[in-house]
Parts: sequence; C-alpha cells; structure tokens
Amino acid sequence: VQLQACGGGSVQSGGSLRLSCAASGFFFSGYGMAWHRQAPGKERELVAALTSEGVTNYADSVKGRFTISRDNARRTMYLDMNSLKPEDTAVYYCYFPGRRAWGQGTLVTVSS
Repeated sequence: VQLQACGGGSVQSGGSLRLSCAASGFFFSGYGMAWHRQAPGKERELVAALTSEGVTNYADSVKGRFTISRDNARRTMYLDMNSLKPEDTAVYYCYFPGRRAWGQGTLVTVSS
C-alpha cells in the first residue's frame, strides 16, 4: 500500500487549496477514505471522511468550506478547501481506515 499526498502550501486567509492523495497497491474503490490534520501542539483530528458508497462526513469546523471526493479511475482522493482560515493551518494526512494506511502528510499554512 502506497499513498502519496500533495497539494499543500501557503495561502492567505480566504484562499483555496486542493489536496490530492494518490493510492496504489490495493483495491482503491472498495475502501472508505478520510483526511485528518494535526496542528502544532494539538492532537490529530478527523477533517472529512468518504465511504465507498459515497457518504460523506465532515468536522463541524470545516462544514460548508471543505469537500472530500474521489476519482476511482485515477485512484486518487481529494480535499478541496475553500475560505481557508488561519486555524486550518496543519499537516494534512490522507488515511484509508480499512487498510490502516496513512499518507506522508502535506503542510497547509494559512496566514491572516
């Protein structure tokens, strides 16, 4: 199982970013997936989840601003982040709970 996350960067408050996580080594479309994040000095937390059936779940702090999606043909999951806030600053990780597999993390920095 290999997960390659990318798309992080530095943006100003109100900006947007798209994170991607390319997967290989397992039956991608059969698994649910999620994005987690860990801010400095804080616990890792769930940001968004997407089941294999297409059901989504979001942390209250990102509802209406973030969208999780998948492209099974490309074996890639995405996190579209809009209206970013400084409190969204964190390292973001893709995760496949059914395989207990984590991506390497990508840093998102939002400045005010």
